[in-house]
Amino acid sequence: MTEDTPSGAEGKTPKRSHGRVRVSASPVPRDLMATAPQATQAWTARIITLFPEVFPGVLGASLTGKALEIGRWALEAIDLRVFGEGKHRNVDDTPAGGGAGMVLRADVLSRALETTAIGTPDRARWPVIYLSPRGRPFDQAMARRFAACDGVTLLCGRFEGVDERVLEAYEIEEVSLGDFVMTGGELAAQALIDATVRLLPGVLGNALSAEEESFAQGLLEHPQYTRPAEWQGRAIPPVLQSGNHAEIARWRKAQSERLTQERRPDLWEKVKGREG
Repeated sequence: MTEDTPSGAEGKTPKRSHGRVRVSASPVPRDLMATAPQATQAWTARIITLFPEVFPGVLGASLTGKALEIGRWALEAIDLRVFGEGKHRNVDDTPAGGGAGMVLRADVLSRALETTAIGTPDRARWPVIYLSPRGRPFDQAMARRFAACDGVTLLCGRFEGVDERVLEAYEIEEVSLGDFVMTGGELAAQALIDATVRLLPGVLGNALSAEEESFAQGLLEHPQYTRPAEWQGRAIPPVLQSGNHAEIARWRKAQSERLTQERRPDLWEKVKGREG
């Protein structure tokens, strides 16, 4: 991640909670879980961050927010600062070999990871992920894999990143949202959680939505229309108003294939490769 404010410079922000989210300076996730009722074995996202107060953020709105409130999933934002060194709870230091910015310390991160791992199963059921621009690109298949797990732990980087030894020692999976650099991993974590949570049973109002949307079948989604039937001289395609469901399905498939070929030839090659 890009350089940000040095350690200790952030102001103190009052912590808050929303629905089933726990935001706390406590280093013990199980204590957090005991503060409010939680659905048995709810899919859980644990986030190690210097800014726990930014959660749930957008995750507290709409369908994900409703699902959070009723306990279909749970969110634990764990403050990295409480694991820091010394009087000022320092979490970072200068890069070995010189250079600009600061790097999150291995010993601090290790304490956070060890504590956050309490009560979690093996990595197959509970991945530990570092949001990083050098990671494997996040995609719908990855979201489905995470949704099939019991939960995930997300490490949000800051400053110039984290000590490489932590990633190696804990075999942390690096995941990227794309070929760009952000100030920290919090926004990326919210995006990953949103894409994953919406795949959990009972979160979407219509389960078919997840089956028909972009990437579900490896293709981009077909165009969508609604009332009015004509708007500014543009009419809804007649086939969609024909009532012939077989013809509508064929039209939508053809449109998805056309859009994928035009806009994402990389995806189209994968689709054709599977068919071949």
